[in-house]
Amino acid sequence: MKILFLAKLVGALALAAPALAATASVETLKNLNAAYRGESNAAQRYTVFAKQADTDGQTQIAKLFRAAASAEAIHRDTHRATIVKLGGTADPVTLDAVTPGTTANNLTAAIKGESYERDTMYPEFLKLAKSENNREAERSFHFAGAAEKEHAALYATALAQLGKNPAVEYYVCPVCGDTSVGRPTKDKCATCRTATTKFVNVQ
Repeated sequence: MKILFLAKLVGALALAAPALAATASVETLKNLNAAYRGESNAAQRYTVFAKQADTDGQTQIAKLFRAAASAEAIHRDTHRATIVKLGGTADPVTLDAVTPGTTANNLTAAIKGESYERDTMYPEFLKLAKSENNREAERSFHFAGAAEKEHAALYATALAQLGKNPAVEYYVCPVCGDTSVGRPTKDKCATCRTATTKFVNVQ
């Protein structure tokens, strides 16, 4: 009888575990909403910057901005889904007005934004999520932070090569937003382990 009772208790705890795990602190939910808002605006901003690059005759950089915008949209949607999964509510997002400058100015602005997310925002958000052992929030922040690191480097290279940018193709992971120059040579995404055959070539 005692063994049967313990077995039922263990089973009940196992069933309750997912529900207990699918929660987050108020602060982590605020961070997820901040990230959701930031990625929403980044996707919009880079789409506008891509159009400006096309206008400036910088078609290669326009392609880079579109690839980054695609990745940011993936991060936006992942953050929103994570908020809901953790029992929170995604705040309404009003997109900021975007007035593009020259392509050089837009690249400089993009580097600044990506560097902040890479060096400050996502590390801080990730640290709190890890301290709470919140795997869902960790995953969401890790995916975005890894891609922002790539974007900052890609933008810096594009700015340094401005006017003589070589023709390359960009591939984006549909799960985490990993952004690759050229078709990935490895079988799986280094960030989320998605098969690289699923990466999307952004034109």
